[in-house]
Amino acid sequence: MAYITPEGYRGLKAELDRLRLEERPRVVQEVAEAAAQGDRSENAEYIYGKKRLREIDRRVRYLNGRLGQCRVVDPSGKKEEERVFFGAIVTVEAEDERELVYQLVGPDDPLDSFHISYQSPVGQALLGKAVGDDVQVNTPKGSRELVVVAVRYPQGRGLEPSPDEKK
Repeated sequence: MAYITPEGYRGLKAELDRLRLEERPRVVQEVAEAAAQGDRSENAEYIYGKKRLREIDRRVRYLNGRLGQCRVVDPSGKKEEERVFFGAIVTVEAEDERELVYQLVGPDDPLDSFHISYQSPVGQALLGKAVGDDVQVNTPKGSRELVVVAVRYPQGRGLEPSPDEKK
């Protein structure tokens, strides 16, 4: 079972609804119109439409399964703790003395340079750590050492970095 933020869950659900209620019916109509034109074996619109339907159906099955496997965890409003858990916004200092800020989210949440999966090498290394802990991270690019400088949990919407964190 994977964890996901409420925002991530809503995003997956919105994609599923869009595919089922808008995209699929539109493509079915296009395929029906293409089929009505005659010879299906040489009808590019029909062939492409059928392929697109298979892609949509595959994605719908994946999203249905994924939504059933995810556990929604809202990290906002969590009491300030000194340890890193799901949803934490963690400030770390790298070996070159740069400060990096990450929020640990689920693998199905939108990911970018601020939001990282708790299942990623950095996320795994940070889980359970406290302020002041040295963290050894093994990544595909090699080993890195980080020091946990601060741990906090979002207030309100968990997937929005503060203006300072967008740097």
